[in-house]
Amino acid sequence: MNGPLHTSYLTHAPFFEVQNGTLCAGGQPLTRLAEVAGQTPLFVYDRAVMAHKVAALRAQLPPGISLHYAIKANPMPAVVGHMRGLVEGFDVASGREMHVALNAGMPAREISFAGPAKREPELRTAVAAGITLNVESFTELERIAAAARALNTEAHVALRVNPAFELKGAGMKMGGSPRQFGVDEADAGAWFIRARALDVNVRGLHIFGGSQNLDPDAIAECQQATLALAADLIAGNGIAPDFVNFGGGLGVPYFPGEKPLDLALVGERLGAPVAAFRARYPEVELVMELGRYLVAESGLYVTRVVDIKDSQGLRFAMTDGGLHHHLANSGNFGQVIRKDFPVCVANKADAAPADFAQRVVGPLCTPLDIVSDKVPLPPLEIGDLVTVFHSGAYGYTASPRDFLSHPDAIQLVV
Repeated sequence: MNGPLHTSYLTHAPFFEVQNGTLCAGGQPLTRLAEVAGQTPLFVYDRAVMAHKVAALRAQLPPGISLHYAIKANPMPAVVGHMRGLVEGFDVASGREMHVALNAGMPAREISFAGPAKREPELRTAVAAGITLNVESFTELERIAAAARALNTEAHVALRVNPAFELKGAGMKMGGSPRQFGVDEADAGAWFIRARALDVNVRGLHIFGGSQNLDPDAIAECQQATLALAADLIAGNGIAPDFVNFGGGLGVPYFPGEKPLDLALVGERLGAPVAAFRARYPEVELVMELGRYLVAESGLYVTRVVDIKDSQGLRFAMTDGGLHHHLANSGNFGQVIRKDFPVCVANKADAAPADFAQRVVGPLCTPLDIVSDKVPLPPLEIGDLVTVFHSGAYGYTASPRDFLSHPDAIQLVV
């Protein structure tokens, strides 16, 4: 029997089916995938979900917008290799990510490298490979030019602008105030003058107001301001860039009460500013760069119940995984008040919830190690597979995996 998850305790996992009471990914029961992995905990990433997210977004965006994947969301090589066939480019944030991107077969011209405090070896490698460096300061521009002279080659750069505005309501704001990211909007003119003097190839502009937003109006307002600023910078500084990367900001609904982003409305609101920009600069490629939005919902974190105990009227289910693998789910990665990610029990995915309170915790010696606290789950037993949805972004590599030296998690792509 195939069917939906039990709706009383799960509302945000539309991409996975249940077969004979067991949650599946890539058409395979998670119980079997745990055997394939040879252990729990494990992360499972579903290729079909990634492809669906990209296709659904393209169907609603104005035509001709290129999509780039921000590898920092999930740099697992198999994930990056799959995304290589779905998007036009990659954005990286370190030398290691740069090599993952190149090894996946993405042309260097379609790779950009962002982030403050890039090290000299990273700059040299990027210049040698022909990757576009998103320049975050005047000092970095000088270092890039010096690397190009030493290598007797041309450096490809894009100005990352710290805009005077921000993405209102964003989970992470990246503009509108003093930032370590980019060159302030007011200093952009001086930056272009220096770039000309250093004879580097200014390929584009990167303007990023914020991320993780579920409000189409706020996203549209920010993107309209971004494209208007880009057009003014092009006109005011006499440049002819190949592209403008206007970020993304598209959010994922993690918590109760949050609704999926209305893609149709986002696409509709983008229509006018995109048309206005293209009327002025028809040859400039428009790039939307996304990470979390493309891969978060493809991922599952699976951990096994090892022990059960009662304490003062509360049932505790203790698992072999926790915040050391999935810091964001524990509430310790940017949350002020902890909220639960969507969770289910993979081997009881269509079962009714218990009529008593249960808290799922990990194996670490800290009360911060919470897997699930307020999600109604079926009565838990030793051996059950507690599964956290929306675990495809900022999970495995955004967590303190060496904390208390517990075993690492396995990663599978299906």
